[in-house]
Amino acid sequence: MALASREVSPARFSAQIRSHALQTRIMELILEQGLDVGDALPTESDLSAELGVGRNTVRESLKVLQALGVIEIRHGFGMFVAPNNFSALVSGLTFRGRLSLRHKGEEAMELIDVRQALESGLIGSAIDLMTAEHLADLRTTMEAMEAAAAKGEPLAEHDAEFHRRLYAPLNNELLINLMDVFWQVYRQIHEALGSGPVNLEEQARVHWDIYDAVEKKDKALASERLQRHFDGIRLKLKDVASR
Repeated sequence: MALASREVSPARFSAQIRSHALQTRIMELILEQGLDVGDALPTESDLSAELGVGRNTVRESLKVLQALGVIEIRHGFGMFVAPNNFSALVSGLTFRGRLSLRHKGEEAMELIDVRQALESGLIGSAIDLMTAEHLADLRTTMEAMEAAAAKGEPLAEHDAEFHRRLYAPLNNELLINLMDVFWQVYRQIHEALGSGPVNLEEQARVHWDIYDAVEKKDKALASERLQRHFDGIRLKLKDVASR
């Protein structure tokens, strides 16, 4: 059943602004009090008194912050500063990307653009820091991918691991987390487009080509091959745009 279209009343809009302001204030309070990941937050009562608002209002803001991955609510134990959690970002970006497939797929294409730019732009720096051990780990991943392809098994997890290990030399946890986010979004958009028969051996070959360029420390070639890695999904998105 289609949802009814309706305008947001000024009063409701004002309430949304106040709610957002309260969420921001709670995050500022966490920083002001020097709390870190895993530390307990003040109780709802204490927050209510500190912020000068009712407990129900505080509770609603805390639920939003929990959904955003800022805090963690453990029933019976209290509220804590949450560890890094990108699940909300994955869900939001995937929804926007898949929704855009209904009309030209522009947002899905933008997400692919970002992932492509991230990977092709950073591969040179990763190659500069690539050690023999990093390269051996990458080769092990490729051998596992090739073996899975020969058995007709899905390659998604091997693919994701290949890209993680490709940028492991940068030793940037945030980067790896963001790449995982874009990988999960990319995979779900790819599945939503419908892939048809998959040539697993061709998928493995494409990754071997990237590996070979990295092994030779050919930055330009590695960047070019990483960009071509996204040609398939780009063609599918262009087909969506042309309908």
